[in-house]
Amino acid sequence: MNSPDTEIYDLRGLKCPYPAIKTEKRLRAMASGTTLTVETTDPLAVIDIPHLCNEKGHTLLASEKTENGHRFVIRKG
Repeated sequence: MNSPDTEIYDLRGLKCPYPAIKTEKRLRAMASGTTLTVETTDPLAVIDIPHLCNEKGHTLLASEKTENGHRFVIRKG
């Protein structure tokens, strides 16, 4: 499912605004073009994470509902 250059970032259990803040910080430390998979349980992440990608120039490759939350696949811009 995940390619070798994909990092999984488990932010389940964190409440808004921490998933977006921590995702932004992690992406800043990554090389451009790499992929980050973010796992969240915060319902507001479905608004915050796409907004973060749009504002910071990252590409949201996938956004899918999971059993307990949401998964986002982001390519760093």
